[in-house]
Order: sequence, then C-alpha cells, then structure tokens
Amino acid sequence: MTLTIDGFIEELNHDLAYEFGAAVQYVQHAATITGPEYDAISKELIIHSNEEMLHAVSLSNIICDLGGVPTADVAERQTSLDSKEMLEHDLDGEELAVTRYKERIAQAETLGEYGVRRLLEDILMMEEEHRRDILSSLGR
Repeated sequence: MTLTIDGFIEELNHDLAYEFGAAVQYVQHAATITGPEYDAISKELIIHSNEEMLHAVSLSNIICDLGGVPTADVAERQTSLDSKEMLEHDLDGEELAVTRYKERIAQAETLGEYGVRRLLEDILMMEEEHRRDILSSLGR
C-alpha cells in the first residue's frame, strides 16, 4: 500500500495520543512509586513527562504544517501499585515509541519530508534515552 500524507498524519496523531498518555502515566508513576531504590528514577519520571509534552508540541506542529489537525485523544496507559511493574509499563511504552518513531522516520523519508524526518529523529533520541534510564533503574 502506498503511503499518503493523510495516512502519515493519521499515524502521527496516534503517536501524539501516545505522547499525551505517556506524560500522564509518568506523572502518576512519579507520584506513586515507592522504595529507596526508586528515589532517583522518581525525579527522572517527571523530567520524562515534561519531555513527552515537548514531543506532543512538536508532533502537533508537524501535523498542522502537513495540513492536519492534531488529536486531543490520550492513549490508554498502564498503572500499577507495584513500583517495579510501573517501570516495566514505562519501559513497554518507550519500546513502543522507539519502534513507532523508527517507522515514522522511514515514512517521512519516503514522502520526501526531510525536515520532518529530522524532527522525528530528535524525538527518537529522547525516547531512546528514556528507555536507557528505565533499564538502568531496573538493573538491566
């Protein structure tokens, strides 16, 4: 199937909903995570949340620049009362983001949207950093 700008915008809007959801999930996890081994990551989760909102702003601008309308939908997020499980959920979200942004970067390249590709690469680098932070906190 040939990718169109409309299809690309639709996928970007899915990414945007995930960014909104990730920001919410990180705030909730930062507030509820417990245990001295999680003190450092608790503060880092707030930073992650703020960065996810910056990603949402970037995606919204890209969508508008391409002629679309940014979604206000928030993707479903995972919560838990177990601190380790919270981080596993956060890691799952970052893994999904890394996969989706790699796909989106390839699609931007195919569409000749080189500036968009570059903006998405910046987001991807931050998502990979988030993944490393969480892996480190999980002792991996």
